[in-house]
Amino acid sequence: MAHLFSAFLRDRRGSIAIETALVAPVLAVLALGSFEVGSLVSRQHELQTAAAEGEAIALAAASGATVELATISDILETSLSLDEDQITLTRQFRCNAETTMRSAPSQCDEDDIVSSYVRIVVTDTYDPVWTDFGVGAPIALNVERTVQVS
Repeated sequence: MAHLFSAFLRDRRGSIAIETALVAPVLAVLALGSFEVGSLVSRQHELQTAAAEGEAIALAAASGATVELATISDILETSLSLDEDQITLTRQFRCNAETTMRSAPSQCDEDDIVSSYVRIVVTDTYDPVWTDFGVGAPIALNVERTVQVS
């Protein structure tokens, strides 16, 4: 019996198959995770770039070009393939050096110096592959920029 047991322990046939069966799923999950993280970072970068593009257009409009907020929104929707409700552009105003923003210049006093801003908010939801298997949830991406135009 001892001889049979020692022969069994010395037999290495099939050990590579067992090791592969244990390691391959871990490597596959790591590869999938790396791909998904790369895709997530890429989409966040696209949103940041689009917000910077909207900022540049708003600044160009402030220096004399005739561009409305709806036009900027349309440009961002097209470049990002987003829906209208995922891009929000609003005008905001600041009275003197106050820290709070106002929705209209009429909320400032007559003697106040009124600064005008455009606030750009771009939102998106990234749905990783692993949510199809019931792991985790979609990830909300949100980029906000506020640019002074006057």
